Amino acid sequence: MRWPAVNHTRLLRYTGLFTYLCTGIPLLRVDWTLERVSAFSHPDIGLGLLLLCYVVFGIVYWLLTRRLGSRRHPVLKILGLGVLTATAIGVGWFSHSGLSALLLVVVAVALPWTLPLPIGIAWLVLQNLALIPVFAGFPGFGWGTATLQAALYLGFATLMFVTSMVARQQDDAREEQRRLNSELRATRVLLAESSRIGERMRIARELHDLLGHHLTALTLNLEVASHRVALAEVGPVRQAQAIARQLLGDVREVVSELRQGEALDLSQALRSLIEGVPTLQVHLDLPPAFSVDEPQRAQVMLRTVQEILTNTARHSGARNLWLSFSRTEAGELKLDARDDGRGAGTIRPGNGLNGMRERLAAAGGRLLISAAPGHGFALTAWLPMEKIA
Repeated sequence: MRWPAVNHTRLLRYTGLFTYLCTGIPLLRVDWTLERVSAFSHPDIGLGLLLLCYVVFGIVYWLLTRRLGSRRHPVLKILGLGVLTATAIGVGWFSHSGLSALLLVVVAVALPWTLPLPIGIAWLVLQNLALIPVFAGFPGFGWGTATLQAALYLGFATLMFVTSMVARQQDDAREEQRRLNSELRATRVLLAESSRIGERMRIARELHDLLGHHLTALTLNLEVASHRVALAEVGPVRQAQAIARQLLGDVREVVSELRQGEALDLSQALRSLIEGVPTLQVHLDLPPAFSVDEPQRAQVMLRTVQEILTNTARHSGARNLWLSFSRTEAGELKLDARDDGRGAGTIRPGNGLNGMRERLAAAGGRLLISAAPGHGFALTAWLPMEKIA
């Protein structure tokens, strides 16, 4: 029996939420809860703080895990993790129970999706070490027992952390596979278009070199024959000569039409490239007839768009990306790209942007990059239309 196809990140999120709800079941027992908070000088305040910590934990967890893997608002996400850890420990402190340790297991779900791996591991260990003074304050607990108890719960939290980390790696691998498939489909469309143009050009050359040559020779021979035959017999020769000239004109017209379809249509290749980009809505604006005369130039533009998509999805934290193509008065192909991500105060080009700039420069093009904090990332690329040497 096959398992039904489910979104594993959403399933992981709901599993953490289910664990959170199950952790709150003991709080439904009023006598148990009141007995736990009676040790405080003001039990009513202790009960209120206990319930407040539990409710705040659930709300923050729900908001923090709405878009697992999203790179938007990293500072807010770290603050959210801090609130989760603090409220989880608060639940344990006010209830004098191990509920805080169970809630920290839920926190471990979000760590691999929010923090780099080394920082996530450090956070996991430190939050469980913070349980030691909480447990040591329980009646009948000493520091040794508290340490053993915290170590026990650290094992459960580690299991959840590793499970969530594996899910994150699978999500990244799935995104890489989607990107490669999109590139493969775009390249396949470009190759099919190149093959179509190549076949049209071959047919045009064959018509020009074979039929055109023979019809030209036939027309010249008929012209000579019209001067050598008797006046009474020149009519059929003139008629044959007119037909030959008409055929030659038809062949030249067909060859011209075939050569007019030499440009590569990039529309379908670009749509294949942007298809299915997760967490990113791509808005594509193309001219009515978007074609490029040379396969090498088309490949340069396709790779430029591919790099923009990759950088936006990985680093910008954007939800929307706008790609607009146009032709300038100077005959250049112009690409305007912008997103609604977090932007940056200082632009430090990495291998992707440097490779994009070098690829455009080799084709005679140029690149302009601009960004501002909170105003997204903008890029403009120009590519000349003359043949690439």
